[in-house]
Amino acid sequence: MPANGFLLRWWLWVTVAESVGFLAPAAIALSVAQSHPELSMVSFVCGGFVEGAVLGFAQARVLKLELPLLSVRGWTARTAVAASLAWLIGLAPSEFYPVWQEWTPAVQLAAAIAGGLLLLCSLGLAQMPELRRHVAGSGWWVAGSAAAWFVGLGVFFAVATPLWEEGQPLALTVGIGACAGILMAASAALISGFVMARLLETGNRGSLPLSPASNGRGRLRT
Repeated sequence: MPANGFLLRWWLWVTVAESVGFLAPAAIALSVAQSHPELSMVSFVCGGFVEGAVLGFAQARVLKLELPLLSVRGWTARTAVAASLAWLIGLAPSEFYPVWQEWTPAVQLAAAIAGGLLLLCSLGLAQMPELRRHVAGSGWWVAGSAAAWFVGLGVFFAVATPLWEEGQPLALTVGIGACAGILMAASAALISGFVMARLLETGNRGSLPLSPASNGRGRLRT
C-alpha cells in the first residue's frame, strides 16, 4: 500500500514537471521555426523528448519511494521516447495533409482512431514493461494513463483554443498556451495519480522478483 501522501507528492511533482517540460517543444520549435521552418516537426519531436524526460524523471522519483528497485533511468528513457512518438503522431495529420487527403473516408477514420489511441496510450505502453516488474495488474496503467491524457488534452484545447486568435501578439499566444498547459498537467497528474495509487495498493509486489516456483500465485522469493 502506498504511503500516506503519495497522491499529493505525485500530483505536485508531475504537475510541475509536465508544466515545465511542456514548454520545451514550444521553445525549441519557436527558435528553430524562425530560421529553418522546414525543421519545425523535427524540432517539436525533439522538444517532446525533453518533455518526456522531465516528466518521466519526476514520476520515477516519486515511484522510487514506493518501489525501491524501480529503474529511474529506464522509466525516464521510456517516457522520453514515448513522448517523442506522441508528438510525432499528433503533428502527422497537419504535416502530411496532402497524403491522407487522398485516402478514402473510411481509411481516414480508421487511421484517425488508431493514431488517437496510440497517442493516448504511448506513455503507458512504454512504461508498463518497467512497472510490471514491481506491480501486478500493471496493464491497467495503460488505460489509466490514456484516460489521464485524454482529460488533460481536452482541458488544454478547451482553454487555449477559444483564446487563441489570429494576429495576436506572440507573447500572449505563448502565455495562453502556458496557462492551458499547467491546467492540462494538473488534471492529467491528478487522474494518473489516482490510478497509480490504486495499482500500488492492490498489486505492489514489494519490488522483489517473483519466484519461478510461484506457480502463478504471486509468491515472492525470500
